[in-house]
Amino acid sequence: MKKDLLTLLDLSKQDFDLILHRALDLKKALKTNGESAPSLKGKILGLIFDKPSTRTRVSFEAAMIQLGGTSVFISAKDTQIARDEPVRDTARVLTRYLDGLVIRTFSQEFLNEFARYADIPIINALTDLYHPTQVLCDIMTVMEYKGRYDKLKIAWVGDGNNVANSWINASAVLGLNLSFACPDGYEPDPEIIKNAKKNKKSRIMVTNNPLEAVVDVDVIYTDVWASMGREDEHAHRKLIFKAFQVNQDLVKKAAPDAIVMHCLPAHRGEEISEEVLEGPQSVVWDQSENKLHMNRAILDVLMAS
Repeated sequence: MKKDLLTLLDLSKQDFDLILHRALDLKKALKTNGESAPSLKGKILGLIFDKPSTRTRVSFEAAMIQLGGTSVFISAKDTQIARDEPVRDTARVLTRYLDGLVIRTFSQEFLNEFARYADIPIINALTDLYHPTQVLCDIMTVMEYKGRYDKLKIAWVGDGNNVANSWINASAVLGLNLSFACPDGYEPDPEIIKNAKKNKKSRIMVTNNPLEAVVDVDVIYTDVWASMGREDEHAHRKLIFKAFQVNQDLVKKAAPDAIVMHCLPAHRGEEISEEVLEGPQSVVWDQSENKLHMNRAILDVLMAS
């Protein structure tokens, strides 16, 4: 039976642990012995992208090659979807050609409809609402530096965007301790928070004060102030988010061994200072590398059977 990854709510805690430990094991084997088992030999992964990408596209393509398979990149504007072919028709056709499909698009509903009609695993590589593969990579990075993902304090500073929503979904399953510091009106989706709080272990605090959010935390996370598709709001948001920069003064409020994360690309001098991004507590380069290892694990778990 096929399994999709449309949001992190598609995963159980056991699924999380399986994928996270598979990613860590795959990374260790590659680093130690240069080994990458060809578990997907002969399989073909499709990538339909509506939005630009550096890390997500390259890491998925490289992951598929390392697993012994092949990838086919498909620009959405070059497909018949751009000429109003129904999603269900395209989904049923691509199912006959491919063994798995990664989609990076705007609408979560577009992704969900694709999954309803496809007989192959569909993986969400970013929508306006969620970015599950990014947060799996992030949790892997936290585990590398902190040895665990539970019993930690994790602070998000900035826009309550799709990555923030996926962190909340992770908490719905894993029961994480999260604090969000966002300007008024830019908080994460309240319904997503409400659902996460059904997990009694999940602790989620939302504030408009970044100093309050980062006190004694183990992880500080930030992202661009204007996500893809909102570039026309950039100048306006720079004024609103001015007090939400992750800089050295803010980092000093966290635990002494706190790590700083950013999913990139970063706008130095806006959401994060140059000093912090390039500083000793920044783990962004390892975090970015881990997209390769995490994506290998995701593909291995969803497509190898």
